[in-house]
Amino acid sequence: MSFAVAIDGPAASGKGTIARAVAAHFGFLHLDTGLLYRAVGRQMLDGVPAIKAAETLTPDRLNDPSLRTAEVAQAASKAAAIPAVRAALVDFQRAFARRDGGAVLDGRDIGTVICPDAEAKLFVIASPEVRARRRCAELRGKGDEVTEAQVLEDLRVRDERDMNRPDAPLKAAKDAVTLDTTDMSIEDAVQQAIALINQLRAR
Repeated sequence: MSFAVAIDGPAASGKGTIARAVAAHFGFLHLDTGLLYRAVGRQMLDGVPAIKAAETLTPDRLNDPSLRTAEVAQAASKAAAIPAVRAALVDFQRAFARRDGGAVLDGRDIGTVICPDAEAKLFVIASPEVRARRRCAELRGKGDEVTEAQVLEDLRVRDERDMNRPDAPLKAAKDAVTLDTTDMSIEDAVQQAIALINQLRAR
């Protein structure tokens, strides 16, 4: 029996961490859909046309450690703004969402485009400053030399592009529950998400 959880939100809002924790709690499979676009972005940086990269994407490319760099994140955002790239990746995501046993997908258009009929939808947000602090700490932990001001500007550029692209812009689904993690610990955010999903599963 399938049960899809759609978790959307901007970069560094906490959606990925929440999605992984929720999937582990319920024993669901998890897909970070952003990795699909990062893998395409990585290939774009290597000179591969975006549409070709999307159409020939294989699961092994999602394990590339370089996908988490700031440079690839910007390339991924550009790739995601190309309608043909998004179309090439839709079927993969929808099939994953309807696997038996439950699935959690996090991204930017899961509840609005990929799984509009998902049984549970969350839209995770946080203030730009808090998101920049989180992402800066993450990047520094990987050895990147970045400043919070630099990361904040990168996030603002990505938000602007993601929210204003003509195809599948970043926005909350009408029936999504907004979870503001600005002043929350990750433990509190996860517990709130689990409580919401338990309510929906009990219906």
